[in-house]
Amino acid sequence: MKPIRIIIMAKEPRPGRAKTRLIPALGEREAAALADRLFHRAVQQALAANLGPVELHITPDPKARYWRELTSAEHCELFSQVSGDLGSRMAAAARNGLEQGAAVMVMGTDCPDLDARQLKVMARSLQTHDCCLCPVTDGGYALIGLKRVSDTLFTDVPWSTSQVAPITRDRIKALGWTCYESEYLNDVDEPEDLARLAKTYPELFSPKD
Repeated sequence: MKPIRIIIMAKEPRPGRAKTRLIPALGEREAAALADRLFHRAVQQALAANLGPVELHITPDPKARYWRELTSAEHCELFSQVSGDLGSRMAAAARNGLEQGAAVMVMGTDCPDLDARQLKVMARSLQTHDCCLCPVTDGGYALIGLKRVSDTLFTDVPWSTSQVAPITRDRIKALGWTCYESEYLNDVDEPEDLARLAKTYPELFSPKD
């Protein structure tokens, strides 16, 4: 199988700035701690998949102490995210990866279901499809895989809404691309996601004291 470049879009888990929708349930510090654990799991699973290079595209401050001391990502390449909305940042990251000569899979850090096994499945799908998508139950997606990039996939998308995946599907269809989709996965964004997280991934869940 041809190498696949995995691109992880990562935000520094600062208290008060990370997982803000979970702060009412967990508090600022525990919400940030959960974001940190989810991030480390995403990196671990991406490296364990052993599909090719793993890139971290980080924000907001690439010089922050958190990134300097990130020993768990010593086998990853670090890049600073460009300015703009999430779509602009994802498009730039995908384009940068594709310029290195390999297909890319762009993922976030909020979906513990996106493990090494699932990443391998998605990578195999890119051998026979133009792109791939891991939809999540809230209407977004946890991963998009591409052999080439089109700005139409990332422009004027209402990010963090239930319309993200449907709009993306429509635009892939309009491009005439073949797309492989995984089963629906579960991410962790809202307080109601915490009960499932505690049951399915107890090692990631630490309730508020």
